[in-house]
Amino acid sequence: MRSWPPLHGPERESLLSWLQLHRDTLALKCADLDAEQLCTRSVPPSTMSLIGLVRHMAEVERHWFRRLLAGESRDIAGPIYYSEANRDGDFDDVDPSTVEEAMVAWRAECERADAIVAGLDLDDTRVQVDRGVTSVRWVLTHMIEEYARHNGHADLLRECIDGSTGD
Repeated sequence: MRSWPPLHGPERESLLSWLQLHRDTLALKCADLDAEQLCTRSVPPSTMSLIGLVRHMAEVERHWFRRLLAGESRDIAGPIYYSEANRDGDFDDVDPSTVEEAMVAWRAECERADAIVAGLDLDDTRVQVDRGVTSVRWVLTHMIEEYARHNGHADLLRECIDGSTGD
């Protein structure tokens, strides 16, 4: 069930509502498909699949919220699906037998991210070695952009799988 963000209100509520809408949209794009369909790479030559997008977003949630904002080390919150040797493992190494596990992992990363953000102010900052000072506000805005872009991919993938279209 998706809820549209409020048309007015506090900035924090707006950002968190938009992020949740995009998470819910990705879940909707995956709904009512079997494991084989979720692993289908329906837009060649791309290796993207719907479950690959879910796995990728689990990695993205983990990176920005756990590693950057919560300061968890890679020993605690390291990559789930990719490695230095296999940078696209989140997209490439999909298997129908691991679909449910991937969905659970993604949902867990979203829940952990929400818990982290709940204890922070939008103006709180962290330092990224390669980018500099980054605010919680920037991370939330970036995550909305990241989901929006990949939900566009999910639209195309899903339409090619079963013809479903829509928001």
